[in-house]
Amino acid sequence: MEPRPSAEPLRVQVLLFDGVEEQDFAGPLEVLGLASSSGVVRVSQVTTGEPGRVTARYGTRIDVPTGWSPQDADVLVVPGGGYGDKTGPGVNPLIADREFLTRLAAAEVLPVGVCTGVMVLSAAGLTRGRPCTTHSRAKADLAAQGGVVVDARVVDDGTLITAGGITSGIDAALWLVERHAGAKAAQRIETVLEHERRGTVWRA
Repeated sequence: MEPRPSAEPLRVQVLLFDGVEEQDFAGPLEVLGLASSSGVVRVSQVTTGEPGRVTARYGTRIDVPTGWSPQDADVLVVPGGGYGDKTGPGVNPLIADREFLTRLAAAEVLPVGVCTGVMVLSAAGLTRGRPCTTHSRAKADLAAQGGVVVDARVVDDGTLITAGGITSGIDAALWLVERHAGAKAAQRIETVLEHERRGTVWRA
């Protein structure tokens, strides 16, 4: 069944944290920002805790005005970054944050994992036994933690969306727009971006 366009704006929060990969969040944010200009989406940037400044992997500094509030969102986008550096900033501090993972597991939102952000969802138990994907270098870990790894750029099992490495976040965000507002809305954004999606979204 094809997704039905909705008249209500989709409330999307994009999670930012120290060490986040720039492209992981900037690609989806660009797509969602364009969608917001036509009223399809309301997008905001959030931290895991209090508002504040985060420093992305390559030094980009972002002042994030809001802490994560699941009750104010329909979707939470979790980008990746720094997965290979177990002692530095990036997703690993989130993976080790049991309080945050408990909140994430209980949140009534659609989680969208991008790249190694999927490993945060995995740590919260959200990918166990479910079709999912992540960056090629983390797929073995994802499978070892119980994810049913699919060799696809974007995987949607209905209540969980995951995307492969880095630039696939753009395609995941375009799929999110299409799923919520229809193919025409997504195609208009593709035209503005001069971007063509790759592959087929794997759907359960």
